[in-house]
Amino acid sequence: MSKPPVTKNDTVSVTFNDVTHDGAGVAKINGYPLFVKNGLPGEEAEVKVVLTKKNYGFGRIIKLTKESPSRVEPPCPIFSRCGGCQLQHISYTGQLELKQKQVRDVLERIGGISDVPVYETIGMDDPWRYRNKSQVPFGEQNRQIVAGFYAERSHEIVDMEECLIQHEDSDKAVRLVKELCETYGIRAYDDKSHKGTLRHVVIRHARETDELMIVLITKDKALPNKKNLVNALVEAFPNVKSVVHNVNPKRTNVIFGDTFTTLWGENEITDYIGDVKFAISARSFYQVNPVQTKVLYDKALEYANLTGKETVIDAYCGIGTISLFLAQQAKQVYGVEIVPEAIEDAKRNAKLNHIENADFFVGEAEKVMPWWQAQGIQPDVIVVDPPRKGCEESLLDTMVTMKPERIIYVSCNPATLARDVKHLVANGYELKQVQPVDMFPHTGHVECVALVKLK
Repeated sequence: MSKPPVTKNDTVSVTFNDVTHDGAGVAKINGYPLFVKNGLPGEEAEVKVVLTKKNYGFGRIIKLTKESPSRVEPPCPIFSRCGGCQLQHISYTGQLELKQKQVRDVLERIGGISDVPVYETIGMDDPWRYRNKSQVPFGEQNRQIVAGFYAERSHEIVDMEECLIQHEDSDKAVRLVKELCETYGIRAYDDKSHKGTLRHVVIRHARETDELMIVLITKDKALPNKKNLVNALVEAFPNVKSVVHNVNPKRTNVIFGDTFTTLWGENEITDYIGDVKFAISARSFYQVNPVQTKVLYDKALEYANLTGKETVIDAYCGIGTISLFLAQQAKQVYGVEIVPEAIEDAKRNAKLNHIENADFFVGEAEKVMPWWQAQGIQPDVIVVDPPRKGCEESLLDTMVTMKPERIIYVSCNPATLARDVKHLVANGYELKQVQPVDMFPHTGHVECVALVKLK
């Protein structure tokens, strides 16, 4: 395309035929894609063009002339400004259909796979208040303390009273800390000047035990009125089990610094996913939606089809969440993970659950697994749950060399799932089925479990 068919500030009439994972409607003008926030498939609108690039542009809805039956009024008052949720303007049924379609589309477009069942997305009975972890930045606007989430594509904090996808205790704790800062004259951190004290408040809530951990993150070691702060928090929350102070003196977007001090109570809280118990520290990686995590892992177990005789490798094992589920039905599980602290947690969680047939190793899966193979370890099943960037090609090649009967691919990014499955299919495997699971309702994210079998 030599020149875009529209220019900035043009007003055009469009029909949306698709929606991106971050909630932007897609309209095409002579084949030229225009991305427009909050447009839904089937809707017609008057749109103002706000930016054009060579191959695509962006627009803003001036007036909707035809509405989708899936459109709803977002219940959150700051939905249009906050960058946390992208899909609250779509009915929950509509969101689940959208996520199924997204998985199907990328499998076809990137993986060249169109003849494999992609089942309906498994959603939640109640898709609100599901998040068990909140990381809330604090700042100041007009000398007033604000706490909330960043506006989309910016570093400006949108002040909030409550977040409808977080546990209620998180909202209460944030509101109380704001009040206490005002009472005791504790200044919020300003990332431009690198001045002020309180940077973030992180709250973790254990769904099954109702235990609460509150983490206060400051720029300096000194936390003014520490005793009064802690007493007020403990008094307000009968279920609080841990109050932790973390110091992060660096100019950085990373939330935690290296120094953790428990100011009150225990160093960790405990929670369960199914029958498996987990110890969670301030720093532990732990799934933020334990209800849907159980759904996801049950599906992975079903696809693994274990009889008690199998050897299983869990690449990217994290703190052992999937490994410990698999160990209940496998002969032996080997977990590998590059983060040493995660492996320490995995070993501790195995001990906590009296599971003796799961071994955990620190390292890169693509290097550790060939070493295991040289020791005579032959997996019947390999489970991978990689980060958003997907699997390294060398790991895919290692799996192909090891020839497990089944590969269970747990994915948080359908695009990299499609790319990696294409590689496995080209090397003697076939994709049998894909189950999307809605781990993060009202956001553009979708998790999947894919069953890949040796031909």
